[in-house]
Amino acid sequence: MAIRIFESLSSGARLDIYRLLVRHVPEGLVAGQIATAVGLASNSASFHLKEMTYAGLLSVTPEGRFQRYRAELALIPDLITYLTEECCAGRPEQCLGLSIPSAGSTDVPAPASSTRRKS
Repeated sequence: MAIRIFESLSSGARLDIYRLLVRHVPEGLVAGQIATAVGLASNSASFHLKEMTYAGLLSVTPEGRFQRYRAELALIPDLITYLTEECCAGRPEQCLGLSIPSAGSTDVPAPASSTRRKS
């Protein structure tokens, strides 16, 4: 699960799409609105939306000739749990001291071990 999600979000266009759809929870947007908002051609947006749906990041509902996409927020807590459990060597208490950047911040905190100097 996590690998698919990270692969999907590693594309700048897909990350932009996901951020856009998070801002439009719960109503979502139709594919044409998404393409226009992020500045993609319709066929390119459709490709990215299909891949994101496959990764579980989005759900899609047909509405006549249109497809309405919604961000799947329920998987984010599971992803955070996975990262905490797996990336902290099975010891989540090791991750508790890490600061988490606020929403909108692009700064990634350095792991505590990287700030120590070797003697």
